Amino acid sequence: MSELYLGLMSGTSLAGVDGVLADLSTTPLTVLSHASAPLSAPLTQELLALNSPGGVNELHRGALAANALVHIYAQVVAHLLEKSGVAKAAVNAIGAHGQTVRHRPQFFDGTGYSLQLNNPALLAELTGITTVADFRSRDVAAGGQGAPLVPAFHQSVFGRPGYTVATLNIGGISNLTVLGPAMADDVLGFDCGPGNALMDAWCQRHLGAPFDADGAWAAAGQVSVELLASLLAEPYFAVAAPKSTGRDLFNAEWLAAKLENFQSLEPVDVQATLTELTASSCTASLNRYGMQSQKLIVCGGGAFNAELMRRLQAHLPGVRVNSSQAHGLPPLQVEATAFAWLARQALLRQTGSLKKVTGAKGARILGAIYPA
Repeated sequence: MSELYLGLMSGTSLAGVDGVLADLSTTPLTVLSHASAPLSAPLTQELLALNSPGGVNELHRGALAANALVHIYAQVVAHLLEKSGVAKAAVNAIGAHGQTVRHRPQFFDGTGYSLQLNNPALLAELTGITTVADFRSRDVAAGGQGAPLVPAFHQSVFGRPGYTVATLNIGGISNLTVLGPAMADDVLGFDCGPGNALMDAWCQRHLGAPFDADGAWAAAGQVSVELLASLLAEPYFAVAAPKSTGRDLFNAEWLAAKLENFQSLEPVDVQATLTELTASSCTASLNRYGMQSQKLIVCGGGAFNAELMRRLQAHLPGVRVNSSQAHGLPPLQVEATAFAWLARQALLRQTGSLKKVTGAKGARILGAIYPA
């Protein structure tokens, strides 16, 4: 009997919404359809603005931005069902992550918070499908980072008994999962640092393009050793796992402060250095926590950046670096499928987090359920 779930993901890169319809009853799982939709320019700008404190009427603006995002989610759901020919009644649930605008676990009062703009009640109304959302809060309440949430899913699809395998998701922020040979009892995951967020912002500022296609602009520049050292001096990189981060730290203001002493650099050389920052911070994380890895499976938008992939491989001569496409799941489908899987875990009342990954008191059932 099939177990059909929808997963929706709009990540830190703000590149748009990715959705999948997956049958989770098969091994390996089967993605029946994939669809994506862009965020409008006004919504993208509003989400970026809401990621930083300040501004007028933030609560009102955040609520309306959540509604706008959910209408895009509903469009993606409709497209997925149309492409697959599957009736909504056949779908068990939607896993909808929402858009992270603040991520501050363990700060301020010891518990902190992670805030995703979403309106799962509205999504359930618009689609007529049970919706699961708010995946991070329970882990944060249990003393964890609330992130990353995908390592348990990575283990289920990419893990191999007797082998150490690493999975690197490069979205706006990069996160690494190390899947040890003992499988379920041997998984580590954490955020390495910036992924595409800084590269994309710099590209938008200087080229007017949403991203550096294939990394071609970065490939034309020269890495500034001095700037790279300054960027890598950020204390976050030295913090031991478990740890997580986001645009709260790695944002345009952070980069501007770092560039104050490098005003003479050409923009193309800054882009080359930002690409190297992502590559070197990710590979340093792997060398620190997953030295026995035989392969590095890359997913997320960064898997399409040929220059970034080249630099990852150059840093890891003894590791095979390739896209998740080569392992049965295309790069833009991995995270969306993870949230379909997390929705299933919630409905089955099974845990979706890993204590070793988030640092929480223990594994927890994640997500709030909004019945159809």
